[in-house]
Amino acid sequence: MNKQATGDGTVGKALDVLDKVAAVGRPVRFSELLSESVHPKATLYRLLQTLVSQGMLAYDEGQQTYSLGIRLVRLAHAAWRQSSIAPIARPFVRKLSEAVGETVHLAQLDGGQVLYVDKRNAINPIDMYSQAGKIGPGYCTGVGKALLAFLEPDELAEAIKKQSFYAYTPSTLSSEAALRADLEDIKNKGVAYDREEHEPGIICIAAPVLSSKGRPIGALSVTTSTTRKGLEELSEVRPVLMKTASEIAAAVEDWQFPA
Repeated sequence: MNKQATGDGTVGKALDVLDKVAAVGRPVRFSELLSESVHPKATLYRLLQTLVSQGMLAYDEGQQTYSLGIRLVRLAHAAWRQSSIAPIARPFVRKLSEAVGETVHLAQLDGGQVLYVDKRNAINPIDMYSQAGKIGPGYCTGVGKALLAFLEPDELAEAIKKQSFYAYTPSTLSSEAALRADLEDIKNKGVAYDREEHEPGIICIAAPVLSSKGRPIGALSVTTSTTRKGLEELSEVRPVLMKTASEIAAAVEDWQFPA
């Protein structure tokens, strides 16, 4: 975990602690949090106690560990229902996965990166990074590029500043120039491809879910392994993918999403 101070007062510090607990992915001891914390021991302890008393964290006295609390889980579900297109899109995602026999992802843009909000596995699923609730890079995933391609110029410039351009594979677009060239092609063709750019052996075709004003409110992808299909064969799902993206867009047209 990366030690990084926050400038948002007590609330910011508390959220920082929540992030740290969530990032561990399992119940965590105080000593572990302290070793990675920018806060003094007394401050960290006070923040943890407050979060526990508010139900945002749970404390196991026997194991002496902290984990995410039930109140936080309830808030997460409420946020998912109110700020995500996932509940509305779910039947379309399921239908698409059944039609193509491959894994389907639904994602939204989150600070220049992509938040996977739903996933429907293929009949014979393959192991991959993406899971609902996970954050992925924008510049080297199909859904990420499908979303970035349709941003307004100033929004795109801000989003590009947040890309790391780390080369996950030999195929990763590792520069702004390469990304912008690909985004221009995506905007012209209406679909994006992940050509083993994030994970070796994983490819996908993705389409944006656009509002009536052309605003990207989500992205939909069909993902498979190079051991099962090549890009040319995967491209055959393009018509049904784009049709499903349009159906989702129509279904959420009256939904009010946060800017």
